[in-house]
Amino acid sequence: MPALMAVIERQQFIMGEEVGRLEEAIARLSATRYGIACASGTDALLLSLKVLELRPGDEVITTPFTFFATAGAIWNVGARPVFVDIDPVTFNMSVQAVEAAITPRTRAVVPVHLYGQMAPMEDLLALAKRHRFALIEDAAQAIGARRRIEGHWRMAGELGTTGAFSFFPSKNLGAWGDGGMIVTQDAALADRLRTLRTHGGAKQYHHDEVGTNSRLDTLQAAVLMAKLPRLSAWSAARRAHAECYTAAFAGLGALVPPAVDPANEHIFHQYTIRTPRRDVLRQRLTERGIGCAVYYPAPLHLQPCFRELGYEPGAFPEAERAAAEVISLPIYPELPGEARDRVIETVRKVCA
Repeated sequence: MPALMAVIERQQFIMGEEVGRLEEAIARLSATRYGIACASGTDALLLSLKVLELRPGDEVITTPFTFFATAGAIWNVGARPVFVDIDPVTFNMSVQAVEAAITPRTRAVVPVHLYGQMAPMEDLLALAKRHRFALIEDAAQAIGARRRIEGHWRMAGELGTTGAFSFFPSKNLGAWGDGGMIVTQDAALADRLRTLRTHGGAKQYHHDEVGTNSRLDTLQAAVLMAKLPRLSAWSAARRAHAECYTAAFAGLGALVPPAVDPANEHIFHQYTIRTPRRDVLRQRLTERGIGCAVYYPAPLHLQPCFRELGYEPGAFPEAERAAAEVISLPIYPELPGEARDRVIETVRKVCA
C-alpha cells in the first residue's frame, strides 16, 4: 500500500519510475541485459514477433498445447502458425517434431515453458543456429524457472532472441491487473521494442514506424516490485506442495503425476496430473469445494479460428490425448496442509 500511495501522490500513472526499476529487476532475475515492460503477456509475444518483420507465408513453429495467446500472436503479426506435437512426459514441444517441421519458410520457433518447466532450450538453440531462425521463449508461466545446461543454470528468457513474461494476476508473480515484460540480450532489439510499445515513436509526436500502445501502468509495476522479493520463497513453497502430492499419488495406476526433467528446476505454476478419469475427478473435486482447472481442454490446431490451416483430429495425438486427460490441482504457496490433504484424499478415492 505505501508503494501504491507513492504513485498516487506523484500522479505519474503511465511508465513512471517504478516501471524502469521493474524492468531492471526482471532483467537481473532472467540473467538478461534488458527488460521492456508492456501491457500484457500477449503483447510481450506480439511485439517480440513484430520486430522480426514477418511477411505473409512466413512460418512460425509452436505447440498446439498451450494458451491461445501463443498462436494468436503469430496469426496477428501476419505469419502462419505451424503446430508440432508435444513430449507426453513434460508437455513441452517435441524437439524432434520441431526439426521435422522446419522448412525454408520457417522464420521463428516459439517454445512454451508450460506449467513452469523449461523446454529443452539447448536442443532448440542448436536447431536455431543451424537453420537461422529466431527463438521466442513463451515464458508466461515460467518466471524464475531455470535449466542446467552444460553445467550452468540458465534462466527462462535468457537464451532466446527474446523472452516473454506475463504478470496476469494468477501467475506466480501476478499484478493487480494485467501486465507483461520482454527480456533480451540485444541492445538494438531492446531499443526497437521500446519504440514499438509507444506507437512506434522514440520521441513524443514523432513516429518512425507504426507501433502500438502497450505501456505498463506504474501502479502495476509498484505492486510487482513489492511482491518480487517473495517470488523465490513462493516458488519453493510450490515445489514443496508438489513433492507432497507426488509422494501421495505414488502407485495409483489411473494417475500420472507431473514429471520433472532432471535438468530443470520447476516453479510449478500448475501442478498438472493425467488421468483417464479426469472428468469424474473434476466433478468430485468441485463437489467438495476444491478448486481445479483443465489447462487446456481443446488443442489449438482444432480451434475453429484456425480451421483454414487444415489440421484434422489425430494430427497431434499426444497433444490431443493430454487435452483429454489433464487436470491441475491447487498449488498456491499458502495452501494449508489440511486443505492439501483433502485434495489428496479426494484424488486417491477417485483414481485408486
